[in-house]
Amino acid sequence: MGSTRARIAIDAMGGDHAPAEIVAGALRAREELDVEVLLVGDPQQIEMSMKHHNASQVEVVPAEGTIEMHEEPLSGLKRKPKASINVAMELVKQGRADGVVSAGHSGAAMAAALLRLGRLKGIDRPAIGAVLPTLIASKPVLILDVGANVDCRPKFLEQFAMMGTIYSHSVLGIEEPKVGLLNIGEESSKGNDLAVRTHQMLHDNPKIPFIGNAEGRDVLSGNFDVVVCDGFVGNVLLKFAEAVGEVALHILREELPQGLHGQVGTALLKPNLRRIKQRMDHAEHGGGLLLGVAGICIISHGSSQAPSIFNAIRLAKEAVDHNVLDQIQSQYQKTEAIAPDGE
Repeated sequence: MGSTRARIAIDAMGGDHAPAEIVAGALRAREELDVEVLLVGDPQQIEMSMKHHNASQVEVVPAEGTIEMHEEPLSGLKRKPKASINVAMELVKQGRADGVVSAGHSGAAMAAALLRLGRLKGIDRPAIGAVLPTLIASKPVLILDVGANVDCRPKFLEQFAMMGTIYSHSVLGIEEPKVGLLNIGEESSKGNDLAVRTHQMLHDNPKIPFIGNAEGRDVLSGNFDVVVCDGFVGNVLLKFAEAVGEVALHILREELPQGLHGQVGTALLKPNLRRIKQRMDHAEHGGGLLLGVAGICIISHGSSQAPSIFNAIRLAKEAVDHNVLDQIQSQYQKTEAIAPDGE
């Protein structure tokens, strides 16, 4: 593509604060992360947002409209072939971009990725992986799936575990990731039929460093590097964790400045509070990587503002730089169809 820098297509029209916050985050990433950004959407609105940042020499790719949150993903994509998410995915398909970031309709982003890019060979269902902080500083946990598949088979969860292992090792830098299965107890016999059957498959797969079940209290303990679950449970878990983080930050802001001692103490603790926010605020993590499609796709929160978009682009760049897609594909070429009976 004429450049060794990652080129990321940004769905500038997707999200509650588009395009102003999306553009702001993209321009910051362009400067600080040394990436090329392609802003996809309504040129007039994008250029108006860019004027506030004195930006120049940023490529704007025209698109028409966006998939609204109330629209059914597939029908919306078909009715609006030139919608920003469709155009952004097409840029990856054509090789003009290495990845896509969108804070728009998550279902539409996933459907567009499947329709335009397709699945990686050996992957039955893509999964959305979310990186969350743990009790151990600088040791995040990857949870997947957090919303792409509300109904799963054991085979799908096994594939999630494999992809999560590769991502944790290559991008997050964990030498030997510890993989856990989200369940209601530690024993292999605990849980529903899906959990019991999946536990056996993960245990029997030598390519997955499976250490057992992870209960709800274990997810953020730092004892696990990857936790797998179906998308229904994962999405509830993710949103609950985000809400707890927001509540904790709100309480800190509300209670610490109380009284003279609190005001003085808050001033002294500002650097510490900033670090606490970085560890707890979901905006610092950018969004989720859609693993299993033949392209890098980051799905951000609909409420994303500039900091979250910046971090989403960082996630995309890391995935590109570490060749995540090639590593997943290579692994499945070596060990394809571990469960040939199609479980």
